[in-house]
Amino acid sequence: MALSITLTSIATLVSVVATPVLTWLYADAALGVPVAAMLISIAEIVIVPVVAGMGLNLWIGDRWPSRDGWCALGSSIAIAVVIAIIVALNADSIATMGLVVLAAVVLHNLIGLAAGYGCARLLTGDRRIARTVAIEVGMQNSGLAVALAQQYFSAAAALPGALFSVWHNVSGALFAAACARSSRRVERELPARGQA
Repeated sequence: MALSITLTSIATLVSVVATPVLTWLYADAALGVPVAAMLISIAEIVIVPVVAGMGLNLWIGDRWPSRDGWCALGSSIAIAVVIAIIVALNADSIATMGLVVLAAVVLHNLIGLAAGYGCARLLTGDRRIARTVAIEVGMQNSGLAVALAQQYFSAAAALPGALFSVWHNVSGALFAAACARSSRRVERELPARGQA
């Protein structure tokens, strides 16, 4: 849990600068990327809500113990509404290029999960660390991608982020189920090895 929170915090802080800079490096010649405006938008979308949420969490303290479930539900509904809007705006684009974009999104996600797991397992040998890193690398803030693409480029540019928001929930659930199955198998094998 501590590793997951640390990685998420670092990724969130780095994204404020890395997202506009990498977008500028990769796409400026074709799109004309407004780096300074994107920096400000990311600060508004990421930093302000995180700081406000932390402050509100400290202020509430133990007075509302069930808030985590309600807040998670609220954020899930908000993301679903944003995705629904993006999908509705892109109905024509989805019909013509939806499968190509979906294939790219799935491939990007699977490479992230595999690279995160493989590199962490190779470097640490620890399955739990490898699983945590895989989730952190493979599951990204596609809501931020959707918001920035919609604001600075077009509804079509937001389509990959919207599709990723749906797909990474599927792949994440499948990955978690596979990890749980693997853990149960290892736990069953350990006593058997001890008796041998």
